[in-house]
Amino acid sequence: MKNSNSKGHSLPADCQVASELPLRNQGCSSCARGRSFGASVLASALLLSGCAVGPNYQRVKVNSPAEFRGAEGAAQQASFADLPWWEAFKDEELKALIKTALANNYDLAIAVSRVEQARQIAAQARAQYFPFVNYSVGASDGKNEFLGSFAPAGGGVTQGAFFAAASAAWEPDIWGRIRRLNESARAQYLSTEEARRGVMLTLTANVAEAYFQLLGLELQLEIAKETTASFTNTYNLFMQRYEGGVSSKLDTSRADAAQAAAAATVPEYERQIALQEDQISVLLGQNPSTIRHTAKLLNQVVPPEIPVGLPSALLERRPDVLSAEQQVRAANAQIGVATANFFPQLGLTALVGQASQPLSDITSGRGNVWSLAGSFTGPIFQGGLLRAQKRQAVASWEQSKLQYEQAALNAFTDVANALISRQKYEAIRSEQARSVASYQQAVQVALERYQAGKASYFEVLDAQIQLYPEETALAQTETNRRVVIVQLYLALGGGWNLSDADWQSMTVTQAAPGAPPKTNP
Repeated sequence: MKNSNSKGHSLPADCQVASELPLRNQGCSSCARGRSFGASVLASALLLSGCAVGPNYQRVKVNSPAEFRGAEGAAQQASFADLPWWEAFKDEELKALIKTALANNYDLAIAVSRVEQARQIAAQARAQYFPFVNYSVGASDGKNEFLGSFAPAGGGVTQGAFFAAASAAWEPDIWGRIRRLNESARAQYLSTEEARRGVMLTLTANVAEAYFQLLGLELQLEIAKETTASFTNTYNLFMQRYEGGVSSKLDTSRADAAQAAAAATVPEYERQIALQEDQISVLLGQNPSTIRHTAKLLNQVVPPEIPVGLPSALLERRPDVLSAEQQVRAANAQIGVATANFFPQLGLTALVGQASQPLSDITSGRGNVWSLAGSFTGPIFQGGLLRAQKRQAVASWEQSKLQYEQAALNAFTDVANALISRQKYEAIRSEQARSVASYQQAVQVALERYQAGKASYFEVLDAQIQLYPEETALAQTETNRRVVIVQLYLALGGGWNLSDADWQSMTVTQAAPGAPPKTNP
């Protein structure tokens, strides 16, 4: 990798503030010479502070597909992800659940805490632009000592000592080391911010998916109860015929087995419903409880067409991809930090105060203390330490670059998987609906034949046994058809253009078309 220095880099405002630090003690020519020396060193440092060693960030190129697999020939600018989540999921009860989750979910609260940590780390890096100003005060009384240390110059006399001073230290950013640290810290902060937005999107999708799964389980429970009731009626009829001597034990045993098998699924579905409600409760940040709702799965409308936008736009919308990109930027800046360690560092210090022994010298003027100092330090031999640190930084950049490319690939794959699943679920539903209709017709025909005396009720039972699993499979497919819409919204980076306030308030702040999402400061 070639190092490229940025040219014409303007001096950071923070450094300008630091250069105006008053380092003076008026009243003597030596002070004037000291001020002249300090100003010369400071001016030289500022002239050199225009460069920043290490490579400037360049966005990683990703081989985006021309179109999503599963959406061939349907490429368009509009995307399902442009819709806010409350327009993508129009169920009012679901909206209330999502809003509660966004307010109370623990994973989201943890993500917010991570953002705050990263923000303060960035603030710590930014503080290095400024001079560090400190003070120290000390007083003591004793023999042959000064401020608690051995000092034989006291001549054995017991006398007090006092010291009070203010000091300032500043490192001019000659080679851009501090700027690269700030660039890296800010990128880390932005990465956690994107990760937080990703948690918001994932949380929204998880609540919606769990909600549709709950409605699907309730539909299957309803089918199981109806089937159990039907098998119970058949069993009772067979028992009456058996007791009347017109039916065999085989018929009653078969009817009893079918009724028991169907009845066993009822508590199983009730168990799954309770667990699903507990899962939703956790997403809501609440103790496990019943999720009160009145919606039915089959009342949830499945949109006939869903625009997915262009694959290249996905890289600007998926929070996980944007977070990975900021990690690349942070790693790139760390190469500059490692490179700057090869160069000397300039340090400027100033000290002004009073020091006296005995205490009576405080007011005489002989205890005044001041100094201006500059230091220029750099490595000569480190045993390969600095070279290893830079190679480590380059390897870390390579890793983050590969992770970004993998995140982009996963994003394209997620969309393709959702599109393909949606297409196939539609085809599966069509065939399953035809199968259910045929079995329902078979049950009706068998019942009519039985009533006309042309067949035994065993035909009715046989048709019922074959109908039940098909109805259950169709109910599961109906659930999948709605869940895959949620997965597609998540895969496309849904709600990418919403501000943080919009996510919770369910109102859209007007912004320019294609503008990036607005976040809270």
